[in-house]
Order: sequence, then structure tokens, then C-alpha cells
Amino acid sequence: MAVSIRTDGEAAGLAPFSNRNTTGASWDQPILLRLVSIALFAGIWEVAGRIPVSFAFPTFSDTVVAFFGLLADGSLATAYIPTLQPLVLGVVLSAFLGVGLGTICGLWRTGEWLLIPMFIVLQAAPVAAFIPMVTFVYGIGMTAKTLAVMILALPVIVLNTYKAVRNVNESLLVMCRSFMGTRWQTVAKIILPDASPVIFAGLRLGVAAGFVGVVLAELLIIPTGIGDLITFHRSRADYAEMYATIASIIALSTLTLVFLQWVEVRVFRPESRGA
Repeated sequence: MAVSIRTDGEAAGLAPFSNRNTTGASWDQPILLRLVSIALFAGIWEVAGRIPVSFAFPTFSDTVVAFFGLLADGSLATAYIPTLQPLVLGVVLSAFLGVGLGTICGLWRTGEWLLIPMFIVLQAAPVAAFIPMVTFVYGIGMTAKTLAVMILALPVIVLNTYKAVRNVNESLLVMCRSFMGTRWQTVAKIILPDASPVIFAGLRLGVAAGFVGVVLAELLIIPTGIGDLITFHRSRADYAEMYATIASIIALSTLTLVFLQWVEVRVFRPESRGA
């Protein structure tokens, strides 16, 4: 009996310690691996720039210096003002339209047959080919750039929302019907809450596509904002500044997606916080 009690006590004492170690490792290891990955990427970039692989490829250190130079003279912040306006507007409109249309297509079979093939084609098509057509119809202003963002972001959000609504847990729907739930209650209290993690993941992918759309629009429609800064430094052969501008939009997109992923885990997937 004494041996049994001692063994249980040791197990009880070791279990929390083991859990703490496991939890700590699960938090520390991904962060360490990400830092190693970033350092490795920076090192390869620096070596490639010093070889050099091309006269137009600067070193990582020169790009960092150019980035802080653009921050210091205010040109980078000024360029982001006209870039973020169509990006935010296009993503917000795509979110509302995408979730609404995806939900309708998931609930209504006729809507699925009418709309889903069109969005599949839009997602698969080379989007750069649509931008001159948008420019021809809507000119070179804010409307054209916002539509360019929506052309990329909207299909991703619609298709993810549609799949999420169509694949709701059937047992939850049966339970709602057994409690005499109305159609509206089924949608509002069962379908949308159960589909919300996948819908939010689609919104996150839509934001990523929106960044691609706004940069394409500014490079192909009219050089404004970040696109203008890239074109300007390319024309002057200031390649370090050009790469610093490109790296800044990539960094902003990455930070935005990391933040949205954090919100997704905290709000919609609390069970995976420690994963």
C-alpha cells in the first residue's frame, strides 16, 4: 500500500512538471525556429548580394539601411496613404459581399449553381489580364484599384464561406430541428457559429489576396503609392530602395496575417492555443 501511495504521489508530482515542460517547449520551439529561419534568409540574401548574383540585387544590409532612410525622409509613410485606402475599402467590401454570397450559395442550391462556377473561374484566371479591362471601363482612379482588390479577394472569401456553410456538423442541424428551431434560428445559432472558423480563415486569405491586388493595380493601372515608389526607384537604379519598398509591403502583409491568425486562434479556435 505504501508503495502504491508513493507511486501515485510521484506521478501526481511529476505530471504538472511534465506538462509545464511540454507547454514551454511548444511555445519556445516555434519562435526559435522562426527566428532561425529569418536569420538564415537574411544570411543567404547578404551572400547573394555580395557575390553578386545580379548588379540589380543589393545586399540585405544595404536594403535595411535604405529602408530606414525611406522611413526617415517620410517617403515610405507618404506612399502608404494612397495604397491603404483602396486596400481597406476593397477588403471590407469583399468581406461583406463574400460572406453574404457564400452563405447564400451554401444554403440555396440554385445560388450555388448560378454563382459558384463564376467565382471558381475568377480564382483560377490570371488576374493581371483583367486589370487593363477594369482600367478601360472605370478609369485610373480609386474605383479601378478597389475593384482590382475585390477581383482577387472576393472569390477566396466566397468559396471558403460556401464550403464552411455546406459542411456544417449534421448532428447540430438535427438537434436544432428536434427542438423545433426555425430556419432563421438554424442559420443564426447553428450554421454561422459552426462555420465561423473556416469563414474567418477565408477572410484572412482574402486579405492576403487583397495585398496582391492593390500592388498589381498600382503597378499596372497608374503608378501611385507603393507602386509609384517602386517604379521611381527602379527608374533611377536605386535598387536598395526598390527592394526595401517591396520588403515593406511584404512585411506589412505578413504582420497583418499573423495578427488575424492570432485573433482567429483566440476567438474561433481556443482549443488550439497551446498547439
